[in-house]
Amino acid sequence: MINADLLKLFLPGTTAFIIGILLTPFISSYLYRHKLWKKKAGKVDFQGNDTPIFNSLHKDKEVGTPKMGGVVIWASVFVTVAGFWFIAHLSPDSLAERFNFLSRSQTFIPMAVLLLGALVGLYDDYLDVSGSKDHKAGGLSLKKRLVVVAVIGLLCGLWFFVKLDISTIGLPFGQSLPLGPFFPVFFMIVAMAVYAGGVIDGLDGLAGGIFAAAFTAYGGIAFFQHQYDLAALCSVLVGAILAFLWFNVPPARFYMAETGSMALTLCLTTVAFMTDSLGHGYGILVLPIIGFLLVVTVASVIIQVISKKMRGGKKIFLVAPLHHHFEAKGWPAAKVTMRYWILAVVLAMLGMLLAVIQTTAIH
Repeated sequence: MINADLLKLFLPGTTAFIIGILLTPFISSYLYRHKLWKKKAGKVDFQGNDTPIFNSLHKDKEVGTPKMGGVVIWASVFVTVAGFWFIAHLSPDSLAERFNFLSRSQTFIPMAVLLLGALVGLYDDYLDVSGSKDHKAGGLSLKKRLVVVAVIGLLCGLWFFVKLDISTIGLPFGQSLPLGPFFPVFFMIVAMAVYAGGVIDGLDGLAGGIFAAAFTAYGGIAFFQHQYDLAALCSVLVGAILAFLWFNVPPARFYMAETGSMALTLCLTTVAFMTDSLGHGYGILVLPIIGFLLVVTVASVIIQVISKKMRGGKKIFLVAPLHHHFEAKGWPAAKVTMRYWILAVVLAMLGMLLAVIQTTAIH
């Protein structure tokens, strides 16, 4: 007999993949028809200085390939969620009701932050592609984007603290760290840190594979915790990301850009907290493992900036973030991407294993 919970996990994810594949031609056509790409190549660092090595590596990719490809991901997610909800409400007493994973207790909050991040990111992408050949447009500054992420993270943290009475995070061996009223601030800091890792969206297919592995891991953790609705949502996110990835592998038809990376990093943060104390698990404890490549990416940027400031402009890496350093050393972009994918899958399995072991050990 087919396990209904497993079917609820895999059917929505497969559906999201199919929907993403079907939606992409329409979205892609719109992006190309309206030429929604950067009109002038070039990138600056956090201090506003030119990045000659990066620009030389990507001068042919910066112009002519649309941004906003992340729309494929979140549009596929919301169409899938709405579809299963609609079918369940057409026949409320049938088997279809069991596959409706839209629930206030598990999926409302992750979907809310996914939508907020998607819309803010979409606005940023629009600003970035609205320039001309003679004028390089720019999206929202990093400071403004971090403020947006901080506000969303703080609001989510307050919801967990006030509405859900969550003020601790899980520690090894069944222990917990009480944060009390500082819990919302901690949520905000984690959200900003994970969002900063979104700069990994720099090579064709790179970010998509890493996010797919991360949400697969958290889907498994949520399933183990019997949070089946949350697990189904993670499955849908993976299916939607894989549909995007189908068209984002080299040569990319479009880029994920902010509308994808901001939505996914905020959602990943929220899912990690959902699988922590709220799910009687260790979602935050294993986040640095599952998201290790995001951590390394941010760390490489921070190290580079500190080195240049304290060592008279001397750099540790040829170019930051780290994946561009490997590219500058002569690695083909596809090699960097695939090796990152391999590491992402291994780290996802390791993080999921540790979370399950810790949970099993105290029950």
